Amino acid sequence: MLTFADKVIQFNRNLHFDGVLPQGIGIMNPFRENRGALDVSSIFYKKYYDDTQRRQLILGINPGRFGAGLTGVPFTDPKRLEEKCGIPFPGPKAHEPSSVFVYEVIDAYGGASRFYRDFYINSVCPLGFVRKTERGEVNYNYYDSKELTACVLPFILQSIRQHIALGVNTAVCFCFGTGENYRFLDKINREEQFFGKIIPLDHPRFVMQYKSKQKQVYIDKYLDAFDIISRR
Repeated sequence: MLTFADKVIQFNRNLHFDGVLPQGIGIMNPFRENRGALDVSSIFYKKYYDDTQRRQLILGINPGRFGAGLTGVPFTDPKRLEEKCGIPFPGPKAHEPSSVFVYEVIDAYGGASRFYRDFYINSVCPLGFVRKTERGEVNYNYYDSKELTACVLPFILQSIRQHIALGVNTAVCFCFGTGENYRFLDKINREEQFFGKIIPLDHPRFVMQYKSKQKQVYIDKYLDAFDIISRR
């Protein structure tokens, strides 16, 4: 029988987008562009998910360049991968603010082993995007233009179905983001009936960028939301 880890690794290995993107927008697929990402992320999933236990799904927006774009693990930058998960990263020790916040939540929850026993994190769109500018490439979200959203919608729907097939609880799905990401996910969920309920949480990047002085308040919000599920 395949374990949860085996299924995630298989999902990552086969992850690709073959549609046509709007002009000036590029795809970011760490599992195709960076061979080390598949190797490192596979070690991560084998460490924390090598069982058949069901987990609670958390969906972010799409991968960022300095977190999952490097490690292949959502909301886990190279520094957190090494310091919090004990997994060596062979590339640059990049830093992503969202990852810092998520791992503070994980520490408050009881540590990586306990958290990943209960939760599986991915994104509404599991591949990232970049917009080409005169100064270089910048992160771009799947909802930043209606044209891009329309292009990737079939891919997003297929990916969510694949996440569910990994073995997650579908009564509730947590959403990182209370704005566009939540509105989009809630809309497609009402149409597709993927989950019984979507619970939005302030996005880690928003907390770190705008509410860092009140960070503990948001950590407590996360824990309160997770505690409701754990008591069911």
